[in-house]
Amino acid sequence: MTAVPHGAAAPRTRPAALPPAARVTVAAVCAAGALCAAPALRPGTAWGTVAVLAALYALCEPGVLPDRVLGRHPAAAIGPFVPVLLAAALLLPPAAAALVPVPGALAARTEQEPRRVRRLWRAAHPAVAVWAAALAARQLDGPRALAAADLPYALLPAAVAALVYCLTATALTGAVLVTAEGRRPAAAWGAPLLGALAPHLTYGLVALITAVLWQAHDGAFAAVLVPVPMYVACWGFARARREREAHDATVRALVQAVEIKDPYTRGHSERVGRASVFIARELGMAEPRVEALRFAGILHDIGKLGVPTRLLRKDGPLTPEERRLIQLHPEYGHEMVRGIAFLGEARDAVLHHHERLDGSGYPHGLAGDRIPEFARVVAVADAFDAMTSTRSYRRARPVPAALDELHACAGTHFDPAMVAALTRALAEHGWPGAAPAQPAGPTAAARGPLLAPVTAG
Repeated sequence: MTAVPHGAAAPRTRPAALPPAARVTVAAVCAAGALCAAPALRPGTAWGTVAVLAALYALCEPGVLPDRVLGRHPAAAIGPFVPVLLAAALLLPPAAAALVPVPGALAARTEQEPRRVRRLWRAAHPAVAVWAAALAARQLDGPRALAAADLPYALLPAAVAALVYCLTATALTGAVLVTAEGRRPAAAWGAPLLGALAPHLTYGLVALITAVLWQAHDGAFAAVLVPVPMYVACWGFARARREREAHDATVRALVQAVEIKDPYTRGHSERVGRASVFIARELGMAEPRVEALRFAGILHDIGKLGVPTRLLRKDGPLTPEERRLIQLHPEYGHEMVRGIAFLGEARDAVLHHHERLDGSGYPHGLAGDRIPEFARVVAVADAFDAMTSTRSYRRARPVPAALDELHACAGTHFDPAMVAALTRALAEHGWPGAAPAQPAGPTAAARGPLLAPVTAG
């Protein structure tokens, strides 16, 4: 291996060559795009309309605007802004419509190699798709319907144009995925197509409104009035989705750290999150609080990262001192998540999920309504999953037995409303991986109180 001098830039890694089949596919689509757009070079093309739509599309294309304007590629989660292309399909002849995506695609930055091929592909495949959509709209007399404001008939060419665009773009993209990445046809074509149909029909309606206003107000007004607010909304949704994905990744990383340290609880955190969501929805909580409760359930035991590993993995009974150390995990956890702003009320559950309604819990001995609502939910979810999961010291208990124990402890250990909510939710949804019911008898009775291991820490 050749050493890189200190301070010198590392040599750029040469990108892996595209397979021959993928090169042929990309070349064929680029050639088809050029053939589709070539007739627009003849006299008579409405270059003003092409220019306005191309500029609007370019502003919406990921990587055209500087990062400081929209953040680091925030539109990447949106992808090509299809309503502008469908408006072009309704307003322009097929060849002229095929030109609309080209400037923006060629001007956009791309960080992945091979960059030149990716730019050409991003210009060619929407050009072919919008050409096909415009041709389909013309076959259904779309231009006449728009000029005459013939509604609702104009809905038909708009819908067909959207479907044709969706089918063509999915077919071309799937072909590259199959030839370049070896994807299975069902994964490359089937699932993406089913997921794209409904959004594209919506895009078709937006494109129709844009085209009707374009005809009535000479273009520029419609270009700003309809597609731009929709793009801003899509950008906002994409940003929110990315933030949620980042939150999930943060929570997942913390949980994995706990499960590596305490393998006996693997999967426990996710199940407590699921049971907490069951209770929250049964109580009629708003969706943002339901999501926060999911985080609370998942992170409730994060403080175990501060507990000595030997205690978490000990098979025998704990000494009083060892039990005291384990009972510090809620406070450790609260310190760990104190600075994570998006958790909100979930932080209270991390700290107080071992409090008891009668005041005999820990760490602060809170009682009744002084225990935060999130903590009362997670306490029930935690105890339920602990009883219905196999641990090193006992087998999993059947769901009915666990619910009986929760009801027996309702009013002392647990909030009766939370126990009742979980019971109703499980009756409706069931519990995955539940242990089978066991017959009553000496063996079952000899196990002792079901909650004994749960309340130990």
